[in-house]
Amino acid sequence: MAKRVFFSFHYKDVSDFRANVVRNHWKMKPNREISGYYDASIWEEAQKKGDVALKRLINSGLEQTSNTCVLIGSQTYERPWVRYELLKSFKKGNHIFGVHINSIKDKKQNTKIKGPNPLEYVGVTFSESGLTATLWEKVAGKWVKYDKIDGSASYTVEVAQKYRGKGYNLGSFYNTYDWVSDDGYNKFSEWVG
Repeated sequence: MAKRVFFSFHYKDVSDFRANVVRNHWKMKPNREISGYYDASIWEEAQKKGDVALKRLINSGLEQTSNTCVLIGSQTYERPWVRYELLKSFKKGNHIFGVHINSIKDKKQNTKIKGPNPLEYVGVTFSESGLTATLWEKVAGKWVKYDKIDGSASYTVEVAQKYRGKGYNLGSFYNTYDWVSDDGYNKFSEWVG
């Protein structure tokens, strides 16, 4: 059964066409069940909204999804709304995965080198008791608490003993793939959790 996937990406990668190659590859398949996903992205409306409205729009877009796919271009890792979407997805419990898209040819048939993985620029620490998680982001090389979700960096959880008292960037938990070299057209449905 196809699952709903929220796509997180830098809007510049839409104008370069790379993000749309991934988001719309289902159109080249016989049906959505074979593609394995429904696109729950909100980018068409996003550029017209203020911060509060944009958060509501993102939160609404994430509803009814079980997966978040971050499309990794050159500057995706530093985009504030991508960080919000990733950390909100993590807090929600979505399966998250990254897809490098710079290997996809743009409109002029050019490719780029891989961009930094945004999952390595957001993270979480767990209390010694395992009952509290605190979200973080890396800014200018330093980890700072991320309080842009519900006004607090910390929230209640219950985690396994092995995670207690430790911190992780989200790249420690989730896989990343390259659309071209990892055959995303044929394997994307396997990457969806």
